[in-house]
Amino acid sequence: MSELVLINVSGRDKPGLTSEITGIMGQYDVRILDIGQAVIHDHLTWGILIEIPDESKSSPVIRDLLFRLHALDLQVHFAPITMEEYQAWAAGRNRACYIVTLLSRDIKAEQIARVSAITARHGLNIDNITRLSARPSLNPSENRIACVEFSVRGTPSDLETLRADFLHIAGEMNVDIAFQEDSIFRRNRRLVVFDMDSTLIEAEVIDELAMEAGVGEQVAEITERAMQGELDFSQSFAERLALLRGLDESVLEGIAARLKMTEGAEHLIRSLKGLGYRTAILSGGFTYFARHLQSKLGIDYVYANELEIENGKVTGRVAGQIVDGKRKAELLQEIAKKEHISREQVIAVGDGANDLPMLSQAGLGVAFRAKPLVKESARHSISTLGLDAILYLIGFRESETNQSLEKSGF
Repeated sequence: MSELVLINVSGRDKPGLTSEITGIMGQYDVRILDIGQAVIHDHLTWGILIEIPDESKSSPVIRDLLFRLHALDLQVHFAPITMEEYQAWAAGRNRACYIVTLLSRDIKAEQIARVSAITARHGLNIDNITRLSARPSLNPSENRIACVEFSVRGTPSDLETLRADFLHIAGEMNVDIAFQEDSIFRRNRRLVVFDMDSTLIEAEVIDELAMEAGVGEQVAEITERAMQGELDFSQSFAERLALLRGLDESVLEGIAARLKMTEGAEHLIRSLKGLGYRTAILSGGFTYFARHLQSKLGIDYVYANELEIENGKVTGRVAGQIVDGKRKAELLQEIAKKEHISREQVIAVGDGANDLPMLSQAGLGVAFRAKPLVKESARHSISTLGLDAILYLIGFRESETNQSLEKSGF
């Protein structure tokens, strides 16, 4: 009978350790069943599960390894594993795998403790914990992003309750927590579609136009109720637009010039372009301002409402079909078809109730700094960080996005 042995090695990392250890095993025709390694602050933790052929016996292998590892000043532990234990463990690898992403300005022990407590309570076991963001400076930066990713395995009995538990502690600790299946599509997204107002930019453009027209308070109140889902978007849009009648066309350029980009928006778009993604704006706002962003950021597609202007004045109407929630979802599918990709390869990002249809159509729908109704209804949300936190939800390390920017010249 062959023998199964689990070997755990720890100590100061140095080049060539893996080669030395496996070289000794190779002399005895050892079979590798599993292997893993982590290095934190130059300290190595290395594990390997091996099968030793019957003719080799375990004693010579363990003897040679023990002697060499001691000479290298490394600690080692050997544990025999039964065939039954191995088969039970291997069968468990077939259970569903999920990714839990913890996003914060700074990762604290309490955050990891509470996230891991929820996974355990729902029957999920943590396989791996990986830091995706760069190691932090000891001098904190206000706008930095810290990200830790948990790979968990198991079959939760109630996914909605699990998501609700994560949402609850995210609000309590002022962090963002995403939970998604670790599917083939996770790092194979190809298209990202964005709402514009209060997503790519910090303002609601229609409110900015209303201030210029002297009806700011009236329009802002209607806008807020529409974004909260209290009013039908198309009806409220027409009502707000009518209040802008007579506004001089010349104010549009000034508004476009002062629009402030949302935190992380430019970095996200540059990174996505460097990684080969296509991007789109699907907005209930206006094409004039969406085109301004397209020119600035290099967005591939723009669909928004055409503000009707006659004799240099806003008429209070739009030309053509209104881009409402239903239309955004349709446009998402149309662009995906044009790009020859599935909906699962699309990421959608928005903040208002009229964004929910497109968020539900996408493989990854993200409610960004969203209204409570939207945040609760969407499967994923980012509330405490900038838009570039989305890169971590896709699974990219900070070093990977930086490399893509350097190679692409952005």
